[in-house]
Amino acid sequence: MAVNLVNVENVSKVYGTRALLDGVSLGVSEGDRIGVVGRNGDGKTTLIRMLARLEEADTGRVTHSGGLRLGVLTQHDSLDPKATIRHEVIGDMADHEWAGSAKIRDVLTGLFGGLGLPGFEHGLDTVIGPLSGGERRRIALAKLLIEEQDLLVLDEPTNHLDVEGIAWLAGHLQVRRSALVCVTHDRWFLDQVCTRMWDVQRGDVYEYEGGYSDYVFARAERERIAATEEVKRQNLMRKELAWLRRGAPARTSKPRFRIEAANALIADVPEPRDSTELMKFANARLGKTVFDLEDVTVTAGPKTLLQHLTWQLGPGDRVGLVGVNGAGKTSLLRALADAAATQGEKQPPAGRVVVGKTVRLAYLSQDVTELPGQLRVLEAVQQIRDRVDLGKGREMTAGQLCEQFGFGKEKQWTPVGDLSGGERRRLQLLRLLMDEPNVLFLDEPTNDLDIETLTQLEDLLDGWPGSMVVISHDRFFLERTTDRTFALLGDRALRMLPRGIDEYLERRRRMIEEAAPAPAAAAAPQQKAGVSAADARAAKKELQKVERQLDKISERETKLHAQIAENATDFERVAKLDAELRELSGEREELELRWLELAENA
Repeated sequence: MAVNLVNVENVSKVYGTRALLDGVSLGVSEGDRIGVVGRNGDGKTTLIRMLARLEEADTGRVTHSGGLRLGVLTQHDSLDPKATIRHEVIGDMADHEWAGSAKIRDVLTGLFGGLGLPGFEHGLDTVIGPLSGGERRRIALAKLLIEEQDLLVLDEPTNHLDVEGIAWLAGHLQVRRSALVCVTHDRWFLDQVCTRMWDVQRGDVYEYEGGYSDYVFARAERERIAATEEVKRQNLMRKELAWLRRGAPARTSKPRFRIEAANALIADVPEPRDSTELMKFANARLGKTVFDLEDVTVTAGPKTLLQHLTWQLGPGDRVGLVGVNGAGKTSLLRALADAAATQGEKQPPAGRVVVGKTVRLAYLSQDVTELPGQLRVLEAVQQIRDRVDLGKGREMTAGQLCEQFGFGKEKQWTPVGDLSGGERRRLQLLRLLMDEPNVLFLDEPTNDLDIETLTQLEDLLDGWPGSMVVISHDRFFLERTTDRTFALLGDRALRMLPRGIDEYLERRRRMIEEAAPAPAAAAAPQQKAGVSAADARAAKKELQKVERQLDKISERETKLHAQIAENATDFERVAKLDAELRELSGEREELELRWLELAENA
């Protein structure tokens, strides 16, 4: 039987007159991988803070097992701004000590792109104070992950990570032995990492087996059986369920629930998007030309980001844009937006952007400062217009669209200045859609939005007739709302990816692998004093052999972890597998030390 790590017994928490949690009882055991979802403001962060004993409950109690090693990632780090990255992450460990640890090497490479921290001017010796929020977030995450814990509690761990970073973190957590409780709005990440879900709703917490996709199935079925009165929310869940069943059936980890019932539930639900019909509307609203780029150069200050770019965004195109940070995704959208705002007069440094005469562009930037803080929510929406035509005969009033985006009748009279970050983001989207654009540029639209709001936004975009470009690190949102994916790989070119994000990650891995041997090759002629050419060749040969052995051990460890998970209830079998795992760990450490010795002479 799995050891219980944390018990939450009859816990309640009230803020003002609102009960965020009301008599909640939960438990976390060894091996649990729990994802926490729910609307912004419903108590997800409060729940995990009480779980970690960072916040006291009003009633009830939270108990930890004796000697519990707990690691917590909050939304605000406690890093010393005067310290260096080395001091915060590595501590007092000598270079040969931390370089000999496979875990530390893996974490630094996964989060920063290499042991030398190539994105930081002074590498590990960079002072933390002047760094951005995203860079500080990675440092806090690295500091946490190189330590050993029994339980990891993570609040929005994917914030500020790019697609590669999120994929690496998911893989790292899959093989990590710590139990996990994680709050995140990244649905792909939840599917990859979690085996249980907690849904925080109106003071209560509902538990589900499986990842996010399994949760969607189970919750839709629960709502059908309960004949819930929340028809609008149920319809949204049914629509997302339809997309999951038809578009990506492999997302579900196991057929735990009644698939027949799920299929019956969506039998009359149409495809999320009628692409042919939307294309007709888009052509009618936009004509033949939207954006045509001819031999364009895009720059940011003195840096050239894109060169000789010829590309076309046509009517009805729904494009996802991914790429490494700093490759020029946002700069490309800004160049197109500048050309549209000046009717083609403002052009990039080289080449030409041709803008269609009927283009009406709405650009959701990452900045939310342009909102009128003195107005109330409904007034801020009505300031744009009172009614909006969403295409295909769908017309909504400002109040109806506010309700669809989670602003109930009372919330509509809240001053804009009093809204939370997620609510301000929702309002920003609302105002853009009220202006009836026919081209949408969305730069990180999922920032600060909870999962329910994301499904509502996806529902609106499903029937929206126009052209759209989305920059996002949220893989689920990209796959759900766009039809084609393009990538900026840092080589000043824009490339189409027929297989989407998977192809992007494969290309990035190949680029990193091809770039890695270059420094070693350049340094090869400069052999260290006292090492003959023959010794160097022999060391290099043995080094390659050790690397192959390490790869085999890594593969075997992955299989053992999977077997342990499959035989969790067979304690005798688990004990044997664990003993084999420990033996492999010892072999790995010996080989890593030998690798370091050989690397000195190769």
